[in-house]
Amino acid sequence: MKTEKIAQFQKTIWSFYKKEGRHDLPWRQTSDPYKILVSEVMLQQTQVDRVVPKYKAFLKQFPTIESLARAPLQEVLLGWSGLGYNRRALYLQRAAQAVVHDFKGIFPKDPEVLETLPGVGPYTAKAIATFSFDAPYTFVETNIRRVFIYTFFPKGGNVSDEKLIPYIKEALPKRKSAKEWYWALMDYGSYLKLTIKNPNQRSAHYVKQSTFKGSVRELRGEFLRMCSKGSIARKKLLASYKKLDKIRAEKALEGLVRDGLLEIYSSGIVRIKH
Repeated sequence: MKTEKIAQFQKTIWSFYKKEGRHDLPWRQTSDPYKILVSEVMLQQTQVDRVVPKYKAFLKQFPTIESLARAPLQEVLLGWSGLGYNRRALYLQRAAQAVVHDFKGIFPKDPEVLETLPGVGPYTAKAIATFSFDAPYTFVETNIRRVFIYTFFPKGGNVSDEKLIPYIKEALPKRKSAKEWYWALMDYGSYLKLTIKNPNQRSAHYVKQSTFKGSVRELRGEFLRMCSKGSIARKKLLASYKKLDKIRAEKALEGLVRDGLLEIYSSGIVRIKH
């Protein structure tokens, strides 16, 4: 890859970031790895505008990793309510408990160690290390993927992340903040999403998100909201499936039990797992 093109690319990204960057996002005002973890988990499959108020409220309720680790799951799910994909809240708490119990409340700096935390994959581990400790790791997420496909693969299709990694690594500035560079890339990627046909459709990893309304995902959220108010009979819970067929309603309930979010007693009573 040509040095001149990389230099021009960097100039474009920095120029955009200086003028249009989302500098006031709350998770960009901290280097606390706990707060970075919360933001990264919340931002998975959820738009920034929806995350900002929930992030602030969640950290007000659970200001430290210790407070999240010891909280009842019911309180954590209530704090998470409205974000969807509630399994993320469970894994977030389990990760907090692992840091408190296994690392005495101190976050590891090594991404390979961070990956041992529940629910933390390769991207999240490197993101925590980069945004908390300004470490220059190479990683890909949806906005970064969009930027590099748009810039370096303008006509290519079925572009894998493996093809992108060398470009991402080469473009990472040597004498500037790694975390700011990634912030800039993410902001530019978000801008591209609003202005052109999504380049990520040419990614080998592109998956079109299914409709939420009327889905099993929607019902899972409804079941959790009902159980957050207290124990409820399984029969009454399943009766709330409305337009969904009974098979999908039962599938939603079984999934919540399997994920460790709900438990069913022999008496038929359902409640949030303790």
